[in-house]
Amino acid sequence: MDMECTVYNPQKRRLETLDVEITEENTTWFRYRRNIRSITMITDWNGGLLIKTGFNYPVYLYDVSREDIGYSRKKARELMRQLR
Repeated sequence: MDMECTVYNPQKRRLETLDVEITEENTTWFRYRRNIRSITMITDWNGGLLIKTGFNYPVYLYDVSREDIGYSRKKARELMRQLR
């Protein structure tokens, strides 16, 4: 089931609304940590990766997958740091 999701697209430097399907097959969930910047979810979607932290919008990165980063929270965090 697709759901409408607002994401931040750093390639376009803006928010956009996408129809995203989040399932057990395309998503890795991480336990919530006390740090608000903690990665809580990574999702493969449309040839890219959605990375969700805390209460922020997910970030949509092109041409990268969960497999590319070894399904790793640490590597997802490194990708987010590169955006700064």
